[in-house]
Amino acid sequence: MNTKNNLPVAVIGAGPVGMAAAAHLVKRNIPFVLFEAGESVGSSILLWEHIKVFSTWKYNIDKAAKELLQTTGWKNPVEDLVHTGREFVDLYLKPLSELPQLKNFIYTQSKVISIGRKNMDKMKTKNREHVPFVLRVKQHNSIITFEARAIIDATGTWLTPNPVGSDGNYAIGELEHADNIFYGIPDILNKHKLRFANKKVAVIGGGHSAINTILELEKIKDEFPGTEINWILRKQKMSDVYGGQENDALEARGALGIKIEQLVNDDKINVYTPFQIEEIRKVKNSLSLLGWQNEKFAAIPEIDEIISNTGSRPDFSFLREIRLGINTAIESSEDIAELIDPNIHSCGTVRPHGELELQHPEKDFYIVGSKSYGRAPTFLMATGYEQVRSVVAALDGDLVSARNVELELPETGVCSTGNGEGACCA
Repeated sequence: MNTKNNLPVAVIGAGPVGMAAAAHLVKRNIPFVLFEAGESVGSSILLWEHIKVFSTWKYNIDKAAKELLQTTGWKNPVEDLVHTGREFVDLYLKPLSELPQLKNFIYTQSKVISIGRKNMDKMKTKNREHVPFVLRVKQHNSIITFEARAIIDATGTWLTPNPVGSDGNYAIGELEHADNIFYGIPDILNKHKLRFANKKVAVIGGGHSAINTILELEKIKDEFPGTEINWILRKQKMSDVYGGQENDALEARGALGIKIEQLVNDDKINVYTPFQIEEIRKVKNSLSLLGWQNEKFAAIPEIDEIISNTGSRPDFSFLREIRLGINTAIESSEDIAELIDPNIHSCGTVRPHGELELQHPEKDFYIVGSKSYGRAPTFLMATGYEQVRSVVAALDGDLVSARNVELELPETGVCSTGNGEGACCA
């Protein structure tokens, strides 16, 4: 007998895709609960709240969420304007979370630490799909148990950054010197200014996050002329970093390439590429980055602070009892790996996909959003919205809608600041 029909769908993560999933569940009158490990919705976005995305409001608001908001008199932001992470949370995610249809079902400061099937371990198969999911959730100092009929994992990858080691592992000494490494995009012009002012800073990474970081470091040099910027990349050619520039359909993204090329040409940045980092070693009162440059062992000495913009990877640790279909190379959901492989695709050439491609061997379990892309940096926010629209339709038994593709993007894609080596999307 099916024992789970009356249980809610559990959504994990209150970022844009998790909140969109909640909106679609509300629209279809499907009960849900949403768990967010942070103190508020959009907590990961607030870690880069000062950064402007490339894509405009038009592409960053989910349709179902917009419909719910408009019933309250909420005013849609000007669609052709870009916004910061803080504006995105304050003007969109927070008002959405305060709607009565959502508010009472969102649990913040609630970290999911494990998921499984009720009274079944991973090895048991008989009657498995008819048994509810069980979630163990840490709320403050207590562990609470919840049951659910389905799981939508929208936890993202921002909180699990890649290490700086060029082989994908932690470099020797990286963990020991973590106090001098900032993973992510620091607020250099405000909150983190004094940490980097008049310091010799190494920025590691070749994507738009690294470019943003470098441009902000350059802005504080007038006030703090002792600030030195060292840029470490794995790229064979610097032209691969500059992107489309004037030909980029997204003006804000193209402008980054123009600005960073000018800084490089003016010798305002010390560029090391291709440089493969193997070790971080303390020498007297500073750090040396040791590795390989053009197949020769080399060192970048006297570094005070490191900023790592090398991308991120998914966390599967709380899914040990779930039967996952994960691509072994990309760490994406298996059936979309070929569609999103960054060796083949840019964000503009990724084909929209939905519930069918996001299925796992564990029935009614889905990974959506940037986590569904694993280590691939080509994720689009709008694509995540299409994913959850399709998944929720399938959970509602509407397979016709689930199989339809309802996403239209410009040919060049719609991307934000990016979060990885060569990334264009977030």
